[in-house]
Amino acid sequence: MEIRDMNDIEAAPIRMGGIYTVIKSKAPFTKRQYGDKYLLVGPLVRQSASLEVVPLPPSTPELATAIENLKRRGVDTLYGRWQVEGSPRVLLIDTVSNAQHLETWKADFARRLCISPPLPEGDVLIDESIAFGYLSYWFLEELVKAEQNKVILAHFHEWPAGLALPLIQQNKLDVVSIFTAHATVLGRELCKAGTDWYDILDTLDVDREAKGIEHFHWHCLERAAAHAADIFTTVSDITAQESEFLLQRKPHWILPNGLNVSQMIAFNEAENLRRSSSKRKLEDFVRSHFYGHLDFDLEDTLFFFTAGRYEFRNKGADLYIDSLALLNNRLKAQESATTVVAFIIMPAKSTSITTETLKGKAAVKSLKDYITDMNRSLGAKLLEKSLSWKEGDALPTKLNLVTEEENIDLQRHLQAMQRHDMPSVCTHNLVEADSDPILKRLAEAGLQNQSTDRVKVIFFPSFLNPSDPVLPMNYYEFIRGIHLGVFPSVYEPWGYTAAECVAMGIPSITSNVTGFGLYMEQLLGESTVDHGVYIVDRRTQSFEKAVSQTSDFMHELCSMTPRERKALRHYTEELSEVLDWEHMDLEYHKARRFALRSIYPDQISEEEDEDTAWPGRIPNSWQNSRYPSDSSLGPNFQSNRGAGVRTVAIHPSSVNAQ
Repeated sequence: MEIRDMNDIEAAPIRMGGIYTVIKSKAPFTKRQYGDKYLLVGPLVRQSASLEVVPLPPSTPELATAIENLKRRGVDTLYGRWQVEGSPRVLLIDTVSNAQHLETWKADFARRLCISPPLPEGDVLIDESIAFGYLSYWFLEELVKAEQNKVILAHFHEWPAGLALPLIQQNKLDVVSIFTAHATVLGRELCKAGTDWYDILDTLDVDREAKGIEHFHWHCLERAAAHAADIFTTVSDITAQESEFLLQRKPHWILPNGLNVSQMIAFNEAENLRRSSSKRKLEDFVRSHFYGHLDFDLEDTLFFFTAGRYEFRNKGADLYIDSLALLNNRLKAQESATTVVAFIIMPAKSTSITTETLKGKAAVKSLKDYITDMNRSLGAKLLEKSLSWKEGDALPTKLNLVTEEENIDLQRHLQAMQRHDMPSVCTHNLVEADSDPILKRLAEAGLQNQSTDRVKVIFFPSFLNPSDPVLPMNYYEFIRGIHLGVFPSVYEPWGYTAAECVAMGIPSITSNVTGFGLYMEQLLGESTVDHGVYIVDRRTQSFEKAVSQTSDFMHELCSMTPRERKALRHYTEELSEVLDWEHMDLEYHKARRFALRSIYPDQISEEEDEDTAWPGRIPNSWQNSRYPSDSSLGPNFQSNRGAGVRTVAIHPSSVNAQ
């Protein structure tokens, strides 16, 4: 096998949050290293693919043969260049084109893995993932036949993209495989249910806990993918600990998530201009949302935000709201002139934008347009009066330049700006407003945008979009105008939101049970605060104490002068280099070499990797972990491997059956 002429294939599911960010931002760096030997594989979504992929003929005869053989087996694909930085090659596989085989595949998969009870009907994610698993296996099978003298390394992200792994293992397909868990199904569900389990991981009865969650079969499939890979990796130390016990396999490597920092920020005057533009847009939005009750000075207003998938407890939305309530009371008690406008950006089901939100947008725009026209008219009159001014005349500004008609029009616009009801805390009409956790917690905390409140709240339950009718900004544009990001999650394998803030020079609050928070603690020790990264202790202290600590961090920022906040942004921005893929991608390179050496030890010596040994590899103290049994995967499913040895469960193969 020719190691140096390796094909690097990376498979990912459909646009799954942080995984999509990983793949998209990392692509130019991996492409730079492997060129056209780097291929991304994923499910085909025709609507988005038509906008994002430029179709091209396959770049090599071997790849063309593999794709043609797939076509003969009835599989539709789209091959081309993904229109992102780096323009990597992509192969998108249509999982619908072989839907007639789905039930056969599901039965075969459950039998292979001895999953009990059987896989459920109507679970769209399971159906799509199993279909993609078999079809991506077919592709790798055809590529192995065509590329007989080259090593193929396949890296799968998350279980919905990784169900080819058990097939690769059991059919002894000559592919070096890596699986990365970006979270665990069981860990997320346990945290959502309120289990504080980080310190009791090694005592949990995994079988019992798994069978009690909503998505038991997701857990089974995730564990199967993790065990079938040659090399198992996670994105952080905390997810490695979680995976060791909940997935019952010790990860070989940590692959921290990076960012394409150069694409996000430029250290020059243009960046300052973009910040000013973002702040103006946010101020315009606040003016329209609080029209009729804009009783605070925007020059003395700070913008905070939290964002992410709507997992009320996991993402720390409960702690964020309670901390804001405590901050509100402190600022009112101090009779502070500072106002905080706190955004919550978490998509939730809604029917429409509220009438008041749209009315405010229209009223402010109408007033702004009128005053712009009025200024133009006044300017022309003032110029004419100034040109005809003589010594001894009254100054032109003393003259009555505003006509009675203009005064009446202005009064009409001002009347349209009046309202009696207080500004809502939500911009949309939610489908389940009466039971919505965020709205309920805001009411309980007394955050209802009263005139006496120093903390105002805006819940925006939608994705940020430049074409949005009320808040036309993309996510990065929005962040640039913010003063503080708050992400005190209790479950966060990495934490891209906090990392993105740091990369753009925005101070942020995270927690010590997030991958990013732990990474920053290891990197900076106690000096994280000096670099604008505030880490809340959510592991050893009570919820109430965590609220107090978070509120203290918020209050500290409110107490700073504009000059001090600007200096803090500068120190925060300095950390962006360590989050760049230029630095982080090295771990992917090392993991690939580790995987190759484990399968081809004679061709890659261990000494070659000594120069790039990473201290973040799993500590030796984990060596004697106690794994609980898992009856959801039967006794015939073997997964432990020695270096370079493939242990395969023996089952009749039906993967090629059509």
